[in-house]
Amino acid sequence: MPIKDAAWHDRMYNNRALVPDFADHFAHWTQASAQARDTLKAQLDVRYGDGPNETLDIFPAAQAHAPVVIFIHGGYWRSLDKSDHSFVAPALHAMGACGVVVNYALCPGTESLPVTIPDIALQMAQATAWVWRHIGEHGGDRSNITVIGHSAGGHLAAMMLGCHWKQVGRDLPTGLVRKTMSISGLFDLEPVRKTPFVQADLKLTPAQVRIASPAKWQRPAKGVLYSVAGGDESAEFLRQNRLIHQAWGPKTVPVCEALPGLNHFSVVTDLTRTGTRLHALTQELIQLAP
Repeated sequence: MPIKDAAWHDRMYNNRALVPDFADHFAHWTQASAQARDTLKAQLDVRYGDGPNETLDIFPAAQAHAPVVIFIHGGYWRSLDKSDHSFVAPALHAMGACGVVVNYALCPGTESLPVTIPDIALQMAQATAWVWRHIGEHGGDRSNITVIGHSAGGHLAAMMLGCHWKQVGRDLPTGLVRKTMSISGLFDLEPVRKTPFVQADLKLTPAQVRIASPAKWQRPAKGVLYSVAGGDESAEFLRQNRLIHQAWGPKTVPVCEALPGLNHFSVVTDLTRTGTRLHALTQELIQLAP
């Protein structure tokens, strides 16, 4: 058994160190995202709230009353931006979906306005509520919302499935989100709290771990989560992927797969590639009855 000290946690969770060519993946995302914004009709930097980074980009579908996909980016809750992830929009558009790529405040925030992971989760709930209230104006079907996220975004997508929507807004339906996908998500934040290179910014407390770890929650009463990770990811990311299946069970998590030959960054790019398993799973989830 390895000694699970600080160095072990850093090895398991530092994906940039695990993928030497990570910068090439980021460069591809940047180029493909710029091209997506140039070629697709889009409404950029729409505000869903008055707080920091509370904006989203909307990529309407070709037809009205289209299914809606909200995409939440990763970056360990402390880096990256929605503009780095417009590259998912063309694939969603080809699937007939209205794509919404959301932003959120990044940890640790500022001394006067600190940002925690529970704060970000609440922002994502507010963004999703904004989509439900307003996406009809952009041709989307608010009764058919899917939430997909990568890495930290995968964690946040799972939180949306377990959200108590009436506490977010009295006008919101209890089953606002019933279809979610986590790509390389994290579901128990306790190991992250023990990982020095991110904990310096996240400042996770034991109380925050308890309230923001979906694997510690009761299984959501309704809805599904598709959980996938790259087959070449660290043992901890593969364990986290299995963990949510074990915690919530096969009825709620009917898909739990490690996709062969993919690392933490190439796996999300596979969503955009016709003929891949992740592309097919995304299309299947969008087409599921809400």
